Amino acid sequence: MVTVGLSGGVDSSVAALLLQQQGYAVSAVFMKNWEEDDAHGLCPAATDYRDAAAVAATLGLPLQAVSFADYYWDRVFTPFLAAYAEGRTPNPDVFCNREIKFDAFLEYALARGARYIATGHYARSVQQDGIWRLQKGLDPNKDQSYFLYYLGQKALAHTLFPVGALAKAEVRRQAATAALVTHGKKDSTGICFIGERPFREFLARYLPAKPGPLVTPAGEEVGSHDGMMYYTLGQRHGLRLGGRRGDNGAPWYVVAKDVATNTLVVARDHDHPLLYRVSLVAADIAWVAGVCPRLPLSCQAKVRYRQEDQACVVAAHGDDQVLVTFSVPQRALTPGQSVVFYQGEECLGGGVIATDTPSMGNQDSRESPPPRSAWHE
Repeated sequence: MVTVGLSGGVDSSVAALLLQQQGYAVSAVFMKNWEEDDAHGLCPAATDYRDAAAVAATLGLPLQAVSFADYYWDRVFTPFLAAYAEGRTPNPDVFCNREIKFDAFLEYALARGARYIATGHYARSVQQDGIWRLQKGLDPNKDQSYFLYYLGQKALAHTLFPVGALAKAEVRRQAATAALVTHGKKDSTGICFIGERPFREFLARYLPAKPGPLVTPAGEEVGSHDGMMYYTLGQRHGLRLGGRRGDNGAPWYVVAKDVATNTLVVARDHDHPLLYRVSLVAADIAWVAGVCPRLPLSCQAKVRYRQEDQACVVAAHGDDQVLVTFSVPQRALTPGQSVVFYQGEECLGGGVIATDTPSMGNQDSRESPPPRSAWHE
């Protein structure tokens, strides 16, 4: 038996359809991961459940709605808040996959007699030489292996990715042919527990904002920010600096963050040297094969979803971290985000960007950005 995580979207709908066509005994679970009261009605869970139920009815599948909200709060949302409080920019989708879909949900399904779980992720898996390997989805515009690098051998041995070898257009075509209500449904974007509400409004419900100064790399104070948690490296919008006297109209960008002094460094240059680094340190490393490959390792990496693969070398760094050195400088390497390693089509694993090495504009300092006192020198 296969238990499909039916999310109410077209991808998981077609995953269930394909498995049924392949002769599997299929059941479905709708995972409800967020149960905070939403007075504004902006969380799409209720709509998604109705769509999932309609798909299950069309396909004749038994459907259960299962709450993993307690797991989600403890394993995903609490670390999410902690990261923002520390000035980092976390990726909750990565940790939702690791902690909920391929851990809590997997264990739930296996305990109830399923041999496999299935999802609508655009990824593939194959067993070679007794080792399960994670591969990119064949549609390069939809590949989601970046979000799945934490999957280990147990999860891959019990997971099917039915749409991983299809293009998105083909998925929609098959959904329409089968008269599934989700065939034209817009893909979900953003963080599931935030829904369509403004990010700042949501975050302010859980974390106190701490306003602070906006400073240029030379140390000139040019404004104030609303709280470090609302900004990330490379960000352009929300700085409220467009009307400064004498401005030439060029936009400002966040080029560095000094969490210790609650200061954002801004500059009028999309490609400011402070934004570029040739290496990073990553922690919380996971290897799909379950063992660390021989290091140093020449491979490719992504530091954000849908980025082109970047050539790099991964080397040991202390007991449980790695140093990733790129062939070309990378823009806006963001602590809290993921760096994911590849060898061609195979996803090897990845980790969380923990710290960065000196920027291209600060090669002689081991701090990034430099201490505020140094900006006046």
